[in-house]
Amino acid sequence: MSGGKKPHAVSYSAMSLLEVENLCTWFPVHGGLLRRKTGDIRAVDGVTFHVEAGRTVGLVGESGSGKTTVGRTILKLAQATSGSVRLDGREILPLAEREFRPLRREMQMIFQDPYGSLNPRFTIGAIISEALEIHFPRMTRSDRSDRVAELLRLVGLNPDMMRRYPHEFSGGQRQRIGIARALAVKPRFIVCDEPVSALDVSVQAQIVNLLQDLQEQFGIAYLFIAHDLAVVEHISDHVLVMHCGKIVESASAEAIYRDPQNDYTKSLLAAVPAIG
Repeated sequence: MSGGKKPHAVSYSAMSLLEVENLCTWFPVHGGLLRRKTGDIRAVDGVTFHVEAGRTVGLVGESGSGKTTVGRTILKLAQATSGSVRLDGREILPLAEREFRPLRREMQMIFQDPYGSLNPRFTIGAIISEALEIHFPRMTRSDRSDRVAELLRLVGLNPDMMRRYPHEFSGGQRQRIGIARALAVKPRFIVCDEPVSALDVSVQAQIVNLLQDLQEQFGIAYLFIAHDLAVVEHISDHVLVMHCGKIVESASAEAIYRDPQNDYTKSLLAAVPAIG
């Protein structure tokens, strides 16, 4: 991958765009003939971190560690059991959907599966412009078309592609479309949920570099969720290591790779293939 993390120093104690405090997301377990509750799956169990404007926090862990549930809970796609999530100091978890809807413009998601996250019955133009219709109802059809064309150019695609359907694109192109969709409403924070794990290695580099370029251009903050430590190191300013629903280590990207403190982090690093 070309580029790398931004060369300037990062102060992780600066004013935060997103603050997550003691977040818990538990799912009930039912059993027996009467399907009574017998316990809870503690997918997220007391997670605390913050994300600064224009910075990337990497969230890494094995499958089942709870990292995707963290992202979904922040965006209210999963219901929190307890805890706090604040955007610009405003608590969002208790908000009803009607109250939260305007904030959805500020917080978007790029999904893991570029094949399953795009509706195959819609053209690319319709997929990207859907959010514009919801959040900018007074925008004319012509203006929406112009915005879609602008977004496709931003992610390295030809605006003429807006009339085509998802099955006509490669995996990397579909993920670029997913990124364009997330950018449509000009968010300040994006959850990137394993956005390159389903792609070939060469395409992964292109998508990561695109995300970095967009961040530099628009000042977007990312929560970058992944199990690939090499990708997380490349894009992140700060890294959180998650295991069994808890954050077991939190440090700058440089520190966590140079001198990991937790045994679980060390095991993850030991599993990264050596290059060269």
